[in-house]
Amino acid sequence: MSRIDESKEFLPVRIAVLTVSDTRTLDEDKSGQTLVDRITGAGHILADRMILRDERAEIADQLRRWCGDPGIDVVISTGGTGLTGRDVTVEAHRDVYEKEMDAFGTVFTIVSMQKIGTSAVQSRATGGVANGTYLFALPGSPGACRDAWDDILSLQLDYRHRPCNFVEIFPRLDEHKRRK
Repeated sequence: MSRIDESKEFLPVRIAVLTVSDTRTLDEDKSGQTLVDRITGAGHILADRMILRDERAEIADQLRRWCGDPGIDVVISTGGTGLTGRDVTVEAHRDVYEKEMDAFGTVFTIVSMQKIGTSAVQSRATGGVANGTYLFALPGSPGACRDAWDDILSLQLDYRHRPCNFVEIFPRLDEHKRRK
């Protein structure tokens, strides 16, 4: 069973938040603000935040910039994971991933099913790794952001979480680039 090992020191993670929307401003961005509040409330560092339109190339370019920034460990996007024609966040993430975390979408669906039932099937939440940076694409609702953070990311981004977590393998995410 998972648990927090209180004998270990908490290590803050540097996280960027990207809201994908054709219509929202920062003042109206409830989902992005939900993530910011939870990130900072947990003791992590908000490394950057922005809003981009639903444009695949622009989203992928920004993800790549953040993955190349040594001051950013994790990128969480919200919005654009649905089924409509303008929902291109998942495709943009996959354009950037070196490795996709298939289980993230599965676990998110399990968490969502407990809250919204079969409507969870409409989400295409995804996670992956690129250039030693974790990337997660969440749906654009505050509830989905709360669920993903509270039930998955807050635990996996806590170095004290046992039996394992994302933070403890940060140093090994790009080890393939160091090998000759």
